Amino acid sequence: MPQTAADATLDGMDLLVLGGTQFLSRAVAEVAVERGHEVTCACRGLTERPPAGTRHLPLDRESSDLSALAGGRFDAVVDVARRPSFVRSAVRSVPDAHWVFVSTINVYEEIAERGAAPEDLPLLPPVDVDGDPTASPEAYGSMKVACEALVREGTRSWTIVRPGLIVGPGDPSGRFTYWPNRLSGPAGEVLAPGRPEDSTQVIDVRDLAAWIVTLAEQETQGVLHGVGPSRPLADVLGEIATGCGVAPDWRWVPQEFLQSHDVEPWSGERSIPLWLPRPEYDGFTDVDVSASVGAGLRVRPIEETARDTLAWLRDDPDVRVTGLTVQEEKELLEIHRHGGA
Repeated sequence: MPQTAADATLDGMDLLVLGGTQFLSRAVAEVAVERGHEVTCACRGLTERPPAGTRHLPLDRESSDLSALAGGRFDAVVDVARRPSFVRSAVRSVPDAHWVFVSTINVYEEIAERGAAPEDLPLLPPVDVDGDPTASPEAYGSMKVACEALVREGTRSWTIVRPGLIVGPGDPSGRFTYWPNRLSGPAGEVLAPGRPEDSTQVIDVRDLAAWIVTLAEQETQGVLHGVGPSRPLADVLGEIATGCGVAPDWRWVPQEFLQSHDVEPWSGERSIPLWLPRPEYDGFTDVDVSASVGAGLRVRPIEETARDTLAWLRDDPDVRVTGLTVQEEKELLEIHRHGGA
């Protein structure tokens, strides 16, 4: 179970965010500023600037020289890095703070059972040299395992957070964004993947960021899942539709049909986000979050996330959206309607 330090710094924390310009790290910096903390964002800041109210410390983590960090006295550090070399250098530079390291549920070798807690699950073998984290979920996960070990072994105290699918405004992956985008388009029949009772888990980036700041404030120690409760896919899609102000006619299409017609799960071209093959991914979308809730995690309704994501999409039409095109969906539904295998 996670533990909270008795002498945690609840007010006036000096927080170092390694990053601070993109998605989750930016949301963390924004929340910390709102709560009155002194926030330093260590990043290049070339394409985007850190949030207002933060101090920008120019830093290129591609360089092994992180001497700019060594002079700071930080109460806590938040890091989302994927490369072991990045984490190794940063831990050496700031070992005397409480670290909140954002890992991933991809660190697990397998999640065979539903409702598994972090301590129940075997980890992938660590890979402590930098590779391509986009090569495969296993490559990404193995490097994160190594990063976790560096934080545990080299810092004063630590929290490891293992998120699942992070969603909401600003999401660069385009995965969850597929659904608000689709439901803002042609009304009527909409393809729903798999079975209504299949589980899924997501977390709004703003809720995850708020919780990460809380973990830093309270110096909570332990390993925790950073994702919302497991829900039936039908309920989640229904809430997304409500948030988008529509009531579609859902056409549930079995996974065997989707697989036979070269539809990819999760993300990418010709994919359906939130869909994963069953039963092999049942555990992946139903991890135990009871300890996380006990440590202060609170999540908003998915309806609100969908509404805000749609508003963000409308404000920025160049946002990346992955998944089926409307034409591909129409063709699949037509084949399925006429009994195609």
